[in-house]
Amino acid sequence: MHSKVVVIGSGPAGLTAALYTARANLEPLVIRGLQPGGLIATTNEVENYPGFPEPIGGFDLAQKMEEQAARFGTKFLDALVEKIDTTQRPFVLTLDSGEQVTADTLILSTGASPRKLGVPGEQNLANRGVSYCATCDGFFFRNKRVVVVGGGNSALDEGLFLTRYVSELVIVHRRDQLRADPVLQERAFSNPKVRFVWDSEVAEVLGDNTVSGVRVKNLKTGEETTIEAEGVFPYIGHVPNTRVFEGLIDLDENGYIKADDHTRTNVPGIFAAGDVVDHVYRQAITAAGDGCKAAMEATWFLAEQEHAASKSQKKHEEVVSPALSGW
Repeated sequence: MHSKVVVIGSGPAGLTAALYTARANLEPLVIRGLQPGGLIATTNEVENYPGFPEPIGGFDLAQKMEEQAARFGTKFLDALVEKIDTTQRPFVLTLDSGEQVTADTLILSTGASPRKLGVPGEQNLANRGVSYCATCDGFFFRNKRVVVVGGGNSALDEGLFLTRYVSELVIVHRRDQLRADPVLQERAFSNPKVRFVWDSEVAEVLGDNTVSGVRVKNLKTGEETTIEAEGVFPYIGHVPNTRVFEGLIDLDENGYIKADDHTRTNVPGIFAAGDVVDHVYRQAITAAGDGCKAAMEATWFLAEQEHAASKSQKKHEEVVSPALSGW
């Protein structure tokens, strides 16, 4: 399978890139990846995306983006990219199925994944009380006490969603004040189901077959206490999904793709957009803007390549044709 443009990742950046390249008649292929729709698809409500005066579900927003891109000819493939060969043109992608896809240009929009706590018990109890998606799993914690770790927008937004179900929500934050937007802070502070544990971090997730609580350490006093709970939702940042790109394109010290203001990486023909590049803003709207820029850059790159090839062919014909005139 060959495509002029292959978009790896299907969040707002990837779907916007697909929309713009599809409208340029480039018939892009989107490889959806592990999380179709990107992280925004796991968000309960999106209130800050332009054009939607009422809140819209993250999954619904991602679905509308995909439908819009598909309308103009975008093709979609449910797969994971396991290997990329950038030493030849077109680029060669090997998928988890073993199938190979070739591409004249790549737009990398693989996003980022929730950062793990990295404490004892977390991995063993994953999907047995430890979850990274309130929208996905909140229903299972009806009338139970749940711990949310973090103090940013994600922690409060997802935590407030959990209050629909849980009996009590305990937010553990390593500082004495939140980093979330004021409107989210106001909602959290006024919610009777929410209480805060300040200046603390989770040192261990407790439980045998399922979560029974967390061991919490106060960072100022060193005191350790146990909070009984049946669920733990960490929201402490993200890790870029760039492992497959290691050694192929330049990454920074935190694993984010290095791209210039035009979304261009150090490899001609490869562009990057969204949270895989952005570790500052991490918003759906900024990711979509990146996707637009990457698509336009890829379109211009292909046009330049075609022009150069046409010019080379014309020059070749001018050299050869006199010798053929006698035939």
